[in-house]
Amino acid sequence: MKLFHYAAPQNFYPLAGRLWPWLALLASALALAGLWVGFMLAPADAQQGQAYRIIYIHVPASWMAMLIYLAMAFWSVLGLVFQTRLSGLMTRALAPTGALLAFLSLWTGALWGKPMWGTYWVWDARLTSMLILLFLYLGYIALTSAIEDPRRSDRAGALVALVGAVNVPIIYFSVKWWNTLHQGASVSLTQSPRMASVMLTGMLLMSLALWLYAAAIALWRVRSLILARECHAAWVQHLPEVQAHRLRKGAT
Repeated sequence: MKLFHYAAPQNFYPLAGRLWPWLALLASALALAGLWVGFMLAPADAQQGQAYRIIYIHVPASWMAMLIYLAMAFWSVLGLVFQTRLSGLMTRALAPTGALLAFLSLWTGALWGKPMWGTYWVWDARLTSMLILLFLYLGYIALTSAIEDPRRSDRAGALVALVGAVNVPIIYFSVKWWNTLHQGASVSLTQSPRMASVMLTGMLLMSLALWLYAAAIALWRVRSLILARECHAAWVQHLPEVQAHRLRKGAT
């Protein structure tokens, strides 16, 4: 029942305000540690040389782009089943970060592909399905922004998130299902890592940093969305920051 207590925007708003600065601070510290390990301590790869170091950005961004879309699908299920107002807001808050990381995955992958494959882009199954994920993010953002009624917008966005979630396992298993240029996973839950421990440490630090960053920025963004959606509610009018903004506006 405690969790359902925070499903109300007025209860979740102060919680998000307390959490996001600490998550952002921790994400920054882990990112600095991960970049130091990946770019300064980890040795060069025996086959790819120094070019492989882009994995410390590319792989965590790819993982998080997929994970965020699954999180959007999770919030969409909650919204459709329990009709919680917070669900649509959290899905909206996650989408821009997911789109950014999907773009970063494609961009860093292109930079990595040039020295490895001799080209920035091929219509490979993994690359194509990741591009589709980026289009799904952009489509969700465009659709929810185009519909003025909040309930209809949340419902339409939830359907897009749920249907698009089918693409995530396609991205993950594409290198196993089809003969692709993209290399297989270096880290798997069912096999031991195929990289040196220091390389793995750097990648995991960066992955955790991006996970915390995504959580922090989503909580920061959802607070703005809550204020915009609930602007006429009495509890919003009594917020100290809202009253301070009115005083500054009146003074000018």
